[in-house]
Amino acid sequence: MFWLLIALLIFLFQIMTILILEYRKPGKTVAWLLILFVLPIIGFVMYYFLAREFQTRRTVRRRGMIAREVQLKALRQSSLVHRPGDMEGSEFAHEERLFNLLSSFSMLPITGCNETEVLTNGEATYQSILAALEEAKHHIHLDYYTIRHDEIGCRFKEVLIRKAKEGVEIRLIYDGIGSLELKNGYVQELKQAGVEAHCFLTPRIAFFDKRVNYRNHRKIVVVDGTVGFVGGINIGDEYLGKNPKLGFWRDTHIKLKGDSVYFLQLVFMRDWWFTASKRLDKREYLPEHGCLGAEQVQIVASGPDSSSESILEGIFSAISAAKQKVYIATPYFIPDPSVLMSLRTAALSGVDVRIILPYNSDSRLVLYSSLSYVQDLLEAGVRIYRYRKGFIHAKVMIVDRLMASVGTANMDMRSFFSNFEINAHLFSAKAIQRLEEDYMADLDECFELSLHEFEKRPLRQKAGEVIAHMLSPLL
Repeated sequence: MFWLLIALLIFLFQIMTILILEYRKPGKTVAWLLILFVLPIIGFVMYYFLAREFQTRRTVRRRGMIAREVQLKALRQSSLVHRPGDMEGSEFAHEERLFNLLSSFSMLPITGCNETEVLTNGEATYQSILAALEEAKHHIHLDYYTIRHDEIGCRFKEVLIRKAKEGVEIRLIYDGIGSLELKNGYVQELKQAGVEAHCFLTPRIAFFDKRVNYRNHRKIVVVDGTVGFVGGINIGDEYLGKNPKLGFWRDTHIKLKGDSVYFLQLVFMRDWWFTASKRLDKREYLPEHGCLGAEQVQIVASGPDSSSESILEGIFSAISAAKQKVYIATPYFIPDPSVLMSLRTAALSGVDVRIILPYNSDSRLVLYSSLSYVQDLLEAGVRIYRYRKGFIHAKVMIVDRLMASVGTANMDMRSFFSNFEINAHLFSAKAIQRLEEDYMADLDECFELSLHEFEKRPLRQKAGEVIAHMLSPLL
């Protein structure tokens, strides 16, 4: 009896600890309590190492402020959009609330002097990035979640080594979990050639520092401070469709020239300071450029280094402002309650809301979690599609002719709250039209889910969805 009482008290202590620390996030609380009931001791150990708030959050913010003078330089050199009436899209004249929300990201403003190019899939993206690297004269900055030592990984390595030997400054950040399989020899070859390479939170350090749940999911390339790339594509052969399990890989990336590259550079600078503890404040990293185009672009970053959930706030506000359509493609769909409500409300209001999800997935648990939200959306009139040509990894949102978003953030709570992410908001008619053309082509490779047929799914799948839904705040 005595030991039973002790065990009960320990169990109650674990429950109370989770309730006290997570009371602000009910969904996350329920998920951890479920794990605790299934795995009483192991579950609490997992919670201790995986779920604790990013302990250096305030420190990360202070480190970000060290480059404030560099941020001010970027602002001074950029053509900024200050009023909704100055936006290219006439719809913004009636969307002052959305414009004010986007403009509240003061250090990552809407810039008006840009050229953009939509890069569809891995081959076009790699061809464009490698060509830009070959043209580098002063510096190359790369920030990737996943780098693999495969065929395309070796092509990048060869170019970086050659450019380093030519005297180009090269800095590389790679994530400790996303690049877990990357051999040390790959990194050592780069370092021996003069490349500065640093791992963002190695698994061992992240585990014992209780930050393993926070990953750098960004994909950033900046060349000479004038050309930038951002989107969903990492460095690996699977992005060229060479993964036999997933097959064809559908993805979207963006090439940027102009003012927006300054702010892509600033995000890299903050990541570099956090990862390498080195400041990048030379004028050469933010060079003046001739105004090459008139497209309007906003770089938006969020994560534990941010004072707010900027990407989530932008997505929610854009969906809420929709009048005609909201088109979304995402490989992982675990929406925050606010996003779920905005999608339902938009559809019930007559907005054409469509979401493309994968048919093939690299995680059955995440797939079931995504599907657990489908019936609720179908009942509200949202049209859900499953992409069957291969694996869709693009992270794209199109709202009317108002704006589009392309970047690294999935439509899930991990991207909204835990990961370091970065998106580009695009406002030009040209970019939005190109993304919509790609979206319509993707629909041709999908089948649409009907509420009637979806309700007939097997009981086993429904049970899996229930469990996955309860765990979804942690995925």
